This record gives sequence, C-alpha cells and structure tokens, in this order.
Amino acid sequence: MAPPSSSEGDAHGEERPPASPGPVDAALTVPRGVAQVDFQSSHWTGLIFIVALFVGGWEFGVFGLLGTVAATLTAYLLGVTWNQISLGLEGFCGTLIGVGLVLYLGTSWMTAALVIGAAVAGSVLTAAMRTVLKPYNLPTFTAPFCVVTTAVVIGAPSFERVWSGHPDSSPPSATDPGTAMTWHDFWQGVFNGIGQVFFQDEWYVGLIFLIGLAVASRLVAAAAFASSLLGLLIGWWFGAQAADLGAGLYGYNAVLTGIALTGTFIVLSPVGVVYAAIGAATAAGLTAGLTDLFDVVGGHTLTWPFVLVTWVFLAAVPILSRLRRTA
Repeated sequence: MAPPSSSEGDAHGEERPPASPGPVDAALTVPRGVAQVDFQSSHWTGLIFIVALFVGGWEFGVFGLLGTVAATLTAYLLGVTWNQISLGLEGFCGTLIGVGLVLYLGTSWMTAALVIGAAVAGSVLTAAMRTVLKPYNLPTFTAPFCVVTTAVVIGAPSFERVWSGHPDSSPPSATDPGTAMTWHDFWQGVFNGIGQVFFQDEWYVGLIFLIGLAVASRLVAAAAFASSLLGLLIGWWFGAQAADLGAGLYGYNAVLTGIALTGTFIVLSPVGVVYAAIGAATAAGLTAGLTDLFDVVGGHTLTWPFVLVTWVFLAAVPILSRLRRTA
C-alpha cells in the first residue's frame, strides 16, 4: 500500500529487503503486511499494530494474522516478486479481510475458512487490479479488500452455516440516536477514527495504533491524528449522529486519505498539505453517502470512500502544476 518504488513501493525507504527470502525476513513479512494497512513498511509498527488488534479482542488478532498469512503465502506461491512480498504489500488486504469478516460473521471455523478463501481471492484480485491500474500510475490501495469483503457480506445471509452466528454490526446510532455531541464523543472519536481503520472502536486501541504510526514517522502520526479530527468535525458540522462520531466512523476514511496524500503519494509541500486536508474532508463527507447507498447490504462502507477519493485526487495531480507525485 506504500507508494511506488522498485515494485509497488516503500513509504519511507528505510527498510530495503533482500531480493530472496531468509527465515527472518520471511517472518517479518507478516508484521510488515499489517503495517501496510496504514502505508508503513516498518515491522516494528506492524508488531505494535498486532498488539493493538489483540487488545481490541483476541479474535481480531488471530483472524487478522490468518488473513495476512493466507494472502502473503498465496502471492508467494503464485510467483509475485519477493521484494513486493517482503515489503508487506501482499498482506495488508488479507489483514483487513480477516478482521472485517470476523467482525461481521462472528468467530467460527466457517469464518476461518472464509477468511482463508477470501484472502486467496483478494491476492489474485490485487494482481489483476494492479495490472489494470498500472497505466494510470494508481495503486490498488484497499480496493481488493473492499470488493472481496463486500461480496462476502452480501452473500453471507443466503448461507445458514455462514450467517447463523453473525453478531449485530449495526452502527452505535441504531440504539443511541441524537446529534448532540459531548466532550466524551469528541475526544474518544478522534482516537477511534484511527482505530476504525482496523474496525476497532475503543479509544485506547486507537491510541496504540497512533503510537505505532509515530514509531514509523511522526509526520504520518500527525497526519493521521489531524485527519481523524477533521473527519469528526466534518461529520459534526453536517449533523451526523453523535454516537457514530464518537465511534470514529467518520474518521477512518479521512485518516487513510490524509496519510496517503500527505507526503506518501504526493510530495510534501504547503499546497500538498491543503490538498490532503481537502481530500480527507471529502472522504469523510462521502462516508455518509456510501453508507446510505450500501444500506441495502447492511451499510458496510468499509474503506470505499478512501479508495475512491484518493484515486481521484491522485489522478488529478498531473494536471495540477503545484503538486507532484512522489518518485
């Protein structure tokens, strides 16, 4: 999920993996894959992210790792270049698939089997989408995760063995309506916006993710925090449900968009920072529209707003003379 370099990229270039795998580097592809959800290739960041997932719930840690390993192993067996795999670029969609499916379908052996199958499908789809998007110099981002997970949650109610134990995944506002935001909603919502990138809605889990980002880059951590705050304020300004704001549901797409456009895929500059803020605000605004659009299939917006907005904002850069893509 990092910007392009020799293969698809490395966010900061601080970790150049060897061209062929050794046992240590092979093992480190897993935390790097988890870290690449937020565009980072640091295995230390990935390890902190894994801790955050287990703090959120053992099932998120286990199923997230299952998806990461399944996707990474699939890419390796199908012959994706090792540099691509070692940077974690083949694992992050699997991470999100694992965490998302256990959240929506519940903890069971059937869910575990679906995570493996969906991660395999996501790996193949990643290769296909990379081929399609290459002429436009656009990364796949989390689009493979979005496509696969959306397909699974749409079809799941048709299968008794899949759907029988599914938990209630309604937004908090379903049981706690109202637009009057409290200080509690505000400060927890900022941290939850960071955690919701991984479907986590406990503020302290979001704080752990923020620490992980700071280990990789203080700029990235600052961009994530500011983008989450901006997403929350945009939602509040438009009159979104306070419980949803407090849960971070208007922040996480803004977080991913803000990180992507603040020095990751676009060269850092004053104009670039403003551009990133506009993109983050747009992603937050689009969240409500896509949630309503997907309401017929449970309102699972996932990271579609981030993917669509960031594709558009990156595609526009060649025409905008004050902005430049990273190398």
